[in-house]
Amino acid sequence: MGIIRITARLTNLEKTAESYEADFIVDTGAIDCLAPASELIKAGIKVEGKEVYELANGQPVEYKFGFARVSFMGSETVTQVIFGPEDSEPILGVVALENTGIGVDPVTRTLKRMSAKPLKAC
Repeated sequence: MGIIRITARLTNLEKTAESYEADFIVDTGAIDCLAPASELIKAGIKVEGKEVYELANGQPVEYKFGFARVSFMGSETVTQVIFGPEDSEPILGVVALENTGIGVDPVTRTLKRMSAKPLKAC
């Protein structure tokens, strides 16, 4: 489908430090967001735990994670963010997209706000 990038900003939950703003790769195959660990630390985002994640090549790797406010396209939500390697490109995961009611239009390869968030019984 091609790579979609969007400018997003990560801020600690209390908004007490400078935000980290960058162009993020929109990855609907990734659950969580990811950014270089040093940038998250500078933004005052705290490590909350560790989790095993699966890389695109299938390799499992353990990374630290925390929680951050993520803002993009005029929306804000709180999501889990991975403390990634220093050379990693920032990733905007699907949870942040779904929490804000924004989806990927596969025809135009753009992000679009849903008219309403789905709320359906299982």
